[in-house]
Amino acid sequence: MFYHLFSPLANTEIMGYTMFNVFQYVTFRSIAAFITALVFSLFLGPKFIRLLKKHQAVERINEYVPISHKEKEGTPTMGGLILISSLLISSLLWNNLVNSYILIMIITTIWLGGTGFLDDYLKNFLKIKQGLIAKYKLMAQITLGLLIATALYYGSADKSSITQISLPFLKNTAIQLGWFFIPFVVFMVTGTSNAVNLTDGLDGLASGTVALSALALGIMAYIKGNFVIAEYLNLEFISNAGELTVFISAMIGTLLGFLWYNTKPAQIIMGDTGSLSLGGILAVLAILLREEIFFAIVGGVFVIEALSTLIQRYYFKYTRIRYGKGKRVFLCAPIHHHFEIKGIAEEKIVIRFWIVAALLVAIGLATLKLR
Repeated sequence: MFYHLFSPLANTEIMGYTMFNVFQYVTFRSIAAFITALVFSLFLGPKFIRLLKKHQAVERINEYVPISHKEKEGTPTMGGLILISSLLISSLLWNNLVNSYILIMIITTIWLGGTGFLDDYLKNFLKIKQGLIAKYKLMAQITLGLLIATALYYGSADKSSITQISLPFLKNTAIQLGWFFIPFVVFMVTGTSNAVNLTDGLDGLASGTVALSALALGIMAYIKGNFVIAEYLNLEFISNAGELTVFISAMIGTLLGFLWYNTKPAQIIMGDTGSLSLGGILAVLAILLREEIFFAIVGGVFVIEALSTLIQRYYFKYTRIRYGKGKRVFLCAPIHHHFEIKGIAEEKIVIRFWIVAALLVAIGLATLKLR
């Protein structure tokens, strides 16, 4: 909104100064979006906590997680409402809303946030234990992936550029997906959305790791949206990418504000409303920036969490069929529960996962010079 209000006044002088030209700059609006989202998140937190407590929208612990999680029972959930509200408010205030990439990000946020909200609403308000049936949740994710992939593929004047994936460790090298781009996007959106959902199992774990991954993607968006820097680093220039920096800054701001209430002992848990939407947002950002492999590096924590769950599930099924009794690779999956059962304190697990995430971000950003 502010961009559209003040950018036309960029050359207007007031007392000899052109005060409104700053609204054209991505850097200024990114900082403003970060602050706005952080403040809104801090402001909305207590209000949503009281509202959710009032309606008994609180965490109910299932039998498959470590016994220590019993202390989380009764904690308000659906904290993703704080994240989505703050992110959308900040983005609507500071983004260029006619930028096609921003419109895609807003649709992604609302679509997956709405899917997660429906799941949480069924579980917490209507007391339907399983929430939204898994196949319907998957259908929503697949449908969004198909819509985004189709829009990008058929809406691009140069299909070869939108359907390629940059290889971070090689100079001037990319994988050309062609028509396979469409199912690949569906896989990215569905897989990442569910991977972040799996990571949301300890206080502050998903919030912190998502913020770190978003930081890496934000740096990439700024570089690829700046012709001079992109040329210097031998990266492709994407004209719409710079505006994503503002959106990502708002995302980081709202995550840090949410962490104020989400660190142990958490006053609120994000629930599927937050985790499904955050995962989808990260995936779509990586797709728009054509940096899916870069994202697999900087978001490696989500890859590990998802793989640990798949390994546990299918190894158990395999051994049950072969030996008549299922065996487990981990004490519990996702892998953060494995470390809990081994006796490591929750706070220590979360901080160590953040450190690993920060290391992966550094490795991912180091590949910029290798190109």
